[in-house]
Amino acid sequence: MQRTRQWAVAAGLAMMLGLLGACRTSFSPKVYLTRGVIQEIDPNQQTVRIKHEEIPGYMAAMTMPFSVKSANELVGFKPGDVVTFEMVVTSKDGWIRRLERRGETTVDPVPSPREGFRRVREVEPLEVGDLMPDYSFTNELGRRINFATYQGQTLALTFIFTRCPFPDFCPRVTRNFGETIKALKAGTGGKTDFHFFSITIDPEHDTPDRLKKHALMQRYSSKSWSFLTGAQIDIDAITEQFGLGFAYRAGTFDHTLRTVVIDEKGVIRQIFIGNTWTSQELAIEMKKASER
Repeated sequence: MQRTRQWAVAAGLAMMLGLLGACRTSFSPKVYLTRGVIQEIDPNQQTVRIKHEEIPGYMAAMTMPFSVKSANELVGFKPGDVVTFEMVVTSKDGWIRRLERRGETTVDPVPSPREGFRRVREVEPLEVGDLMPDYSFTNELGRRINFATYQGQTLALTFIFTRCPFPDFCPRVTRNFGETIKALKAGTGGKTDFHFFSITIDPEHDTPDRLKKHALMQRYSSKSWSFLTGAQIDIDAITEQFGLGFAYRAGTFDHTLRTVVIDEKGVIRQIFIGNTWTSQELAIEMKKASER
């Protein structure tokens, strides 16, 4: 009996250790060794923009900014350097490390939304204080919507594409939207006098059905958050108005980021550039816009 009890305790401990090991493994960072060309370096922000190769099973070839843990890791590098590096990815964060120079080449020009030949609309740049023009898009439910329909609510819009897996870029923006919505609902007793829009810049791939699947992964509510696609000519126009550049060329997606806050009268109140803003900052700007 004593031996059976000891065996049971030992088995229980082994099971617990196995579960702990499994939990530890599930939260371990993933590391991908990849190769690319440095396009731009910003040591003050500890970021480097790299055009990198496809990472099979994880990410298509893209051009995007990566953070490093120390600006010293960028010393000695310059645009045009061909480098290998390790991409470290966790559930909510990502960075690169161990850059090694392998050669040099030319740097790609800044991405343009009018790469190649396609029809475009003549549009003017938009700034804080301007009236937001009306656009017509299709949401994740397959319904046509217009911004004008939401006048009287405070709005936030940003630009994403669902094939972007790196946690610091589109996933961070999407995660921040979700956290901001929760914070606003908690602060208003559940009222939804606001609406959020995530607009794809990859309409060929991001159909309403794919956007709906992506939205459901965020545990979203269509009452407060819409995922939009539309005609390329309209996506070109709205991104150009906010100074967002993107291009899809030679299998590489290259884009920047913009997030916009619009008040109840349709006036633009804030434009966040890049991905460094937080959900707390966005919530504050949304509240300010609703009080004007």
